[in-house]
Amino acid sequence: MMTSILTNKDTSLKVSSVLNRDIKNYGPRHMVDGEEDTCWNSDQGSPQWIEVNLDSLSNVEEIQIQFQGGFAGKDCSLQMTDENNDKHTIMEFFPEDVNSLQSFKLPHVTSLKKFKIIFNNSTDFFGRITIYQLKVLGIPI
Repeated sequence: MMTSILTNKDTSLKVSSVLNRDIKNYGPRHMVDGEEDTCWNSDQGSPQWIEVNLDSLSNVEEIQIQFQGGFAGKDCSLQMTDENNDKHTIMEFFPEDVNSLQSFKLPHVTSLKKFKIIFNNSTDFFGRITIYQLKVLGIPI
């Protein structure tokens, strides 16, 4: 089976915050709606995070994120919680402060349904994160 994009407009997402609580304009749905001009915009403060809950357990291979330059995550990690509620860091990654779509391959294919992307810091002085696209690539199990 071929690798595909596992996120879409129906993917369940939770986020740490939304700028001015304006979910209509800046909510998490905008990261996966396929529109190039819509985005999730966090409020200020670090860390910020996104919790992704995929439709089904999947072998996740790669995460792709398109930040807005000046509001990019830095010192980031991908974290899962096991059945005992223990948290495990799958990988740490360090995005560039650019507008283009960036790819972060997992060190090994990992079976995931629900996981968190954590932005410990931001290139923005106030800790805000802006993301136009979030894609999770892998193979549904």
